[in-house]
Parts: sequence; C-alpha cells; structure tokens
Amino acid sequence: MSREPWRPRQRCAPRIPQPRGGRAQRAVYLLLALCAGALLLAGQPLVPTARSLTFHFATLQIGALLKGTCYLAEEIFHLESRHHGSFWRALNTCFPLRWHGAMLLVCGSAYVAVLGDGQPLGLHLILASLCQLLILALGLQKPSAVEMSEMSERSKQNVAHGLAWSYYVGYLKIVLPRMKKSMEEFSRANPNMVACRKTWKLHILVPLSCDVYDELEKADSNIQYVTDLTETTLARAGTKKRVYKHSLYAIRDEENQLWHCVVEYATPLQSLYAMSQDECAAFSREERLEQAKLFYRTLEEILKGSKECADTYRLIAYEEPEEAERHFLSREIVWHLRQEHHEEVAVLEGSHPHTPCTALDSAELNLQISVSDLPQPLRTDGF
Repeated sequence: MSREPWRPRQRCAPRIPQPRGGRAQRAVYLLLALCAGALLLAGQPLVPTARSLTFHFATLQIGALLKGTCYLAEEIFHLESRHHGSFWRALNTCFPLRWHGAMLLVCGSAYVAVLGDGQPLGLHLILASLCQLLILALGLQKPSAVEMSEMSERSKQNVAHGLAWSYYVGYLKIVLPRMKKSMEEFSRANPNMVACRKTWKLHILVPLSCDVYDELEKADSNIQYVTDLTETTLARAGTKKRVYKHSLYAIRDEENQLWHCVVEYATPLQSLYAMSQDECAAFSREERLEQAKLFYRTLEEILKGSKECADTYRLIAYEEPEEAERHFLSREIVWHLRQEHHEEVAVLEGSHPHTPCTALDSAELNLQISVSDLPQPLRTDGF
C-alpha cells in the first residue's frame, strides 16, 4: 500500500518585524499639505500670518539651541575623555550650528521685516526662550519609544545588531564554510544516515523567548545525540588550537521515523536572556523579545549577503506555545528537514525524474548488460 505524499503541516510562523519604511516622512508631507491648504482656505491676512509663522519657526530653533547649550554645559567636563580635547568637536555633537544658526538668522530677519504688533523683539525672544526652557524642564520633548527604536535600528546600534555581527564574525564565518566538507566526510562513513544533501547544513535554533537548553535532550525527548562531526582546530585570538565542532542529532517524528541533522542553538540568545534577568542591565522581557526578533532579522540579512556561507545553514526561528508541548521542538525541526528534503526532490525531479533523494547501494542498481558485442536497445519491448 503506497503512502500518501507528505504535505507540510500548518505552522504558526513567528512574526519577525521588517525594517521601517518611509511612511512617517510621507505622513509629514501629507499633513504639511493639509495644513497649508487649511491656511489658504482660512483667508487670513498675509502679513500677520507670515509674522506668526516666522515667530513660531524661530521659537523652535531657539529651543534647539537652548537644548544644545544645556548639553554643552555637561560635555565641557568630558573634553579629554569623550572629544579628544576639542571644544569644537563637543560643540558639534551638541548641536549642528551651521543648520540651526542659519535658520534662526533667517527666521529672525523675516520676523523683523514683518514686525508690526507693537511689542519689542527682545520681549518675543525672552518669551520664546522661557517656553522652550519650560518644555525642557518638564521633559516634554523626550523621544517616544518608537523614535528610540527607529534611531537604534537606523544607526545599527541596538544590542541585537552587535550580537548578530559578533556571532557571525566570531563563529559562523569560521565554521559554516567547512560544514559541507564535514558532512561529506561523515556521509562517506555513514552513507544511509544523512542521505539527503539538502540537510547538510547547520540548523540554528532561534527561540524568541531566548530560553536555551545546554542539552537538547532536555528540551525534547524525541531529540537524541548521535555523535560529533570532525573537529576544526584553529589558532584564534591568542588561543592555540581552539576547537570548533558540531553535534549530530537524531530527531524522531510522529511516525517514529528518524531524521538526522546538525543542530544547535544560537548562543548569543543566552546573553539576551541573562541581561533580562540582571537588574543592572535594565532589560525588560518586552525589550528582550524585540531584540531577539531583531537579532534573527539582522543575522538573516548578514548571512544572505555572505557568499561563503551560502547553502550551509538554516535559521529556525520559533515562538514556543503558551501551553507546554512535550515534542514541540522536534516537530519544528522535522518540519524544516522535510522542507529541505522536498526541495531536493523537486530539484532532482527537474533534472533526473527517477532519482530519489537517498543514497543508493550498488546492489539496488539494475544494470542491463548485453551479452552481444553489437549495440543493443535498452528497451525490452522490441521498440
């Protein structure tokens, strides 16, 4: 009785955030156009409107300069340690004078040109400064959580970005290019264990909860250690004969079939988890989840751009279900292995329709050898 073809089970893929686009800036332009349109429809006199507009604009520039001045009052005490002893460098880090200074000069000149409400300019500047200083004192201009997140992502200065690059440069870039060779050596010694070449990869587990087990058997009893692949020994960062090795595991599926693959956790997730447990790090559980997602996305982008690591890895990101499942992890890994298996079957069927994704023993090959010295047709039906 033939078995039904395998169909991928429905799985809830983790929601990994994509990089933010330019929608916020486009919203600014849209609102700017709406405000300008509303101002035109209001039919207000031109001169008072221009005076009010330039005054508000000048007030904002004054606020930026006052804010920079307050920060400069702190930075002048750190000239040697933070700014190489340069006062000009400290000045530039507190506020870009070329921009705000020029804008303030233009706005001030425009305001003087349309001045006509009878109040002296000095009084306007004092009132504007007072309002801006009150805003700074009350902390009303602090960036929102979204602004902080966007600034960290755009400047690539978040924790996840550093961990992903460290993981790639210090580990994956070293071991992944050697993965195929190690799997080929193991396959020659064990031809029936890892037959599907598409699974000759390092399967990297990325639990978004950052809950990492030192022994995979404790995470899921359907995952059992088999053996280690050939070790790679290198001199690294002053350590002679540093050893890099990977472990091969057997994963049992729902049908009691064994799947073999090299699998391990992404170790930087342990750092994220430890930071969320340490009060000194001030790292909440929500921030840990966000950084875990950004770690996955950053690592994926790095590896996609690495030619030497192409087709040597598979990232397995997952969110553990709220209700504990004994064999959730093994099912997740098997799902990916089946995907790889059927990817290879699809490729082989495209070029060699009858070539299975398994290692064939020589006894299984049915060779048709003619006993005559003359060329004979391979078909036996006379055609």
